[in-house]
Amino acid sequence: MINLKYSLVIEATEDPSFFAFYSPDLEGFSGVGHSIEDCLYKAKWGMEEHIALLKERGLPVPELRRDVTITIKNEKRLAPAN
Repeated sequence: MINLKYSLVIEATEDPSFFAFYSPDLEGFSGVGHSIEDCLYKAKWGMEEHIALLKERGLPVPELRRDVTITIKNEKRLAPAN
């Protein structure tokens, strides 16, 4: 089980070998992975590093979430022009 401190959104990309991820709770946190599992692993450790960097720079750290969610979705596509 992956124990995340903040919610995470994982999005498929146009390239089937990459996924993008970000946290809506942790401003400025994002990354890419080669699979959903890779994104989860990178997000877990990346969040720790991001929090440490915020603390090091004296920036505010969001409160931990009790209701963490992980959302997986397709990439957002623009509507075709008329």
